[in-house]
Amino acid sequence: MKAFVSVDLEGLPFIVSGEHLFVKGALYQEARKIATDITFSVAEFLHNKGFEEVIIADSHGPMVNILPDKLPEYASLVRGFPRPLSMISEAEKCNIAVFIGYHAKAGTGRATFDHTYSSSSVDELRINGIPVSEFLLNAYALGYYGIPMGLVAGDAKLLEEDVKKFTPWAERVVFKRSLSRFSAISPSMKKIRENLESAVSRTVRKFKDGELKPLTIEGPVEFTLRFLGSEMADVAELLPFVERLDGKTVQYTAKNIIEGYKIFELLLLAAPSLYPYSTLR
Repeated sequence: MKAFVSVDLEGLPFIVSGEHLFVKGALYQEARKIATDITFSVAEFLHNKGFEEVIIADSHGPMVNILPDKLPEYASLVRGFPRPLSMISEAEKCNIAVFIGYHAKAGTGRATFDHTYSSSSVDELRINGIPVSEFLLNAYALGYYGIPMGLVAGDAKLLEEDVKKFTPWAERVVFKRSLSRFSAISPSMKKIRENLESAVSRTVRKFKDGELKPLTIEGPVEFTLRFLGSEMADVAELLPFVERLDGKTVQYTAKNIIEGYKIFELLLLAAPSLYPYSTLR
């Protein structure tokens, strides 16, 4: 059996400052250690429960956050950006998915670092009219390949809203309860490790009992993307199949969730192309 683990930073415990999130940030090395310790613990728990291989997708920012020097021999690490399907690259042949350090979607109150893929360009993303988080977009994409969501660990708001609503069968582990966008309370690392080990055990039992399901969405799929700036919509509108709905909002229809995901990635890469002009607000 093969497990897939996607790891973001903003939903990890103790990560509350912008200095945690950027390569040159004063607290970035602390964040890297937290991400590495938690990720390798999850990989260990999965391996101990019978998964011969664990694919880990480093999925924040430049996607080179996890320290690879102690990578277990049964694990592989996906690093670097850009790459196909971004946060879920190399998941296609896995049997189960685990998301670690995930956060709430843009516009969620009392949620640390709430955003959807890019806090510098995306105001809102809707799929078939539903506002989505990174969790929901990635879960839909995994569902295309028949991969069930097994466990999500991260910000309490995401778990209590999107995860509970859309994948109620998935185990949930709270890493932090946000006091504001840049403040949160988290349990100790010892307690987190205990909670994760228990959750992985329950996840594997559910998997073996057939209780876990993929989250699927039938095509065609409508993506509605509201940017933070109208200049970003100007760029997106250059694609002939992208319709401009208003100053900041564009819409397109894809034949399936995977095609739509890839177009979304392209639009986000193109959106900052007007820099530094896009900063003149």
